[in-house]
Amino acid sequence: MKFLHSMIRVKDLDKALHFFIHVLGLKETRKSEHPEGKYTLVFLSTGEPDAPEVELTFNWGQEEPYTSGRNFGHLAYEVDDIYTTCEKIQSLGVVINRPPRDGRMAFIRSPDLISIELLQKGKPLPPKEPWSSMSNTGEW
Repeated sequence: MKFLHSMIRVKDLDKALHFFIHVLGLKETRKSEHPEGKYTLVFLSTGEPDAPEVELTFNWGQEEPYTSGRNFGHLAYEVDDIYTTCEKIQSLGVVINRPPRDGRMAFIRSPDLISIELLQKGKPLPPKEPWSSMSNTGEW
């Protein structure tokens, strides 16, 4: 068995694409429009060979936000430097909901409130300010 993708329904495709491509650095692997069903599918990945994908499903005409909850869980990505990654993401106006106080893990949320876990590659980095004394913000 091979893991293929996780699907997320998004209310605003442009905002979601901006977040996943420009904030997280994923790459669009394919896109398809389905006029008969009134939806668009966009697949994103890290660009590595055989990398699992995130499928963004955009239902045309969706006016209300989708309900959110922790039942979905989260998407997780390994990063080379948790502090540098969080600094870059924060500079783009994204809230770091769970800062990397431990040098190992942080959480942010997409425009559709999907939790994204960022994990330090290898061993945790030594604690570093301002992260080590930063409080959680909102839900993650």
